Amino acid sequence: MIYLLYGKEIHLIHDYIDKIKKDNKIEDFSVSTYDIDDGIYKILEDANTIDMFGNKKLIIVNNSYIFAGIKQEIDVEDLNKYIKNPNPDCLLIFIVNSEKLDERKKITKEIKKIGIVKDFNSFDSNILKEMFGDYKIDNLTLNYLKDRVGNNLDILSSEIEKIKIYKDNDKIITKEDITNLTSKNIDIDIFELIESIVVKNKEKAISIYNEMIKMNEEPIKIIVMLSNQFRIIYQAKRLYKQGYSGNDIATLLDIHPYRIKLALEKGRNYNEKDLINNLYKLAVLDEEIKTGKKDKYMALELFLITV
Repeated sequence: MIYLLYGKEIHLIHDYIDKIKKDNKIEDFSVSTYDIDDGIYKILEDANTIDMFGNKKLIIVNNSYIFAGIKQEIDVEDLNKYIKNPNPDCLLIFIVNSEKLDERKKITKEIKKIGIVKDFNSFDSNILKEMFGDYKIDNLTLNYLKDRVGNNLDILSSEIEKIKIYKDNDKIITKEDITNLTSKNIDIDIFELIESIVVKNKEKAISIYNEMIKMNEEPIKIIVMLSNQFRIIYQAKRLYKQGYSGNDIATLLDIHPYRIKLALEKGRNYNEKDLINNLYKLAVLDEEIKTGKKDKYMALELFLITV
């Protein structure tokens, strides 16, 4: 059997693979993992080889961009032939880190004829409730958790486990538990901070900055995160102009598609010159703080007021 799993929710993809392993009683020693750039020949050679213990084997191929809308130089003809006559004792799973497949490609059309293709681009509240198990949480509290922590399922899963360990035998999850036990996603604050800079809302920018300081975030760390986000916005903007889609950009930069989506949205409000100028100012600010020329708190606050 051949599987093609795609989408931004990698956590759900891994859960689905675990289910495949369990349903087919595949042990860890019968699992091989490759990257598509390791070569089609090498992957197919393994797929056609009988397991040394006579068991079913599982092959996972990460970064399978050959099924997405990205230019490729990989010859997939041998893979097309294998798809038509696969080894029945091998489960072959291709993982695509993209929100969409390229339906025009022959290789995509072929695998959809005989394989299992699944979309893992979204999750609903029921997934989170399942993670809580027998702990009780209402929808309002669940939404508060998502607003506070963000929509990254890996991070949500980690925070939910933290809550369950702390609550122990108390099975009712409250808003206060979420506030006291989870870490607010600083990426959300960073994008809010950038948004306030974009629209010249200096009062909001300072307010967000002060809240981050109250959360014990170091000014240097905030400078680094601002620089990273401005750099991502600049790179995404440039690549989008060159004709790349958001999914292509996420793959090329090895960044979560959701962050690229936000970067492209913010990029509409900036020209490239302003982005480069902000990066330069932050680099100078970083150097001045580290050499003791400026107080780190006042220097960053001044940047936010004058940018």
